[in-house]
Amino acid sequence: MPTLTIRNVPPRIVKSLKVRAQARNRSMEQEVRELLEEQFPERSQVFAQIEAGWAKQARRPSAKEIQSWIKAGRG
Repeated sequence: MPTLTIRNVPPRIVKSLKVRAQARNRSMEQEVRELLEEQFPERSQVFAQIEAGWAKQARRPSAKEIQSWIKAGRG
């Protein structure tokens, strides 16, 4: 597994990570891995969240509607 080195982390961030990790009975390294996993989930997890959101909708938008939303976002 690759290793990631992060330099020049502000002391307040390091302190916060240590406190957070200690509260969860984890090492600071494990806490950072967990935070990264939360921010960058597997694609399958993202798709599952999207599907769950669609399931809550009264109707699914058409492909044309979706394309117009995407186009509007690029405005």
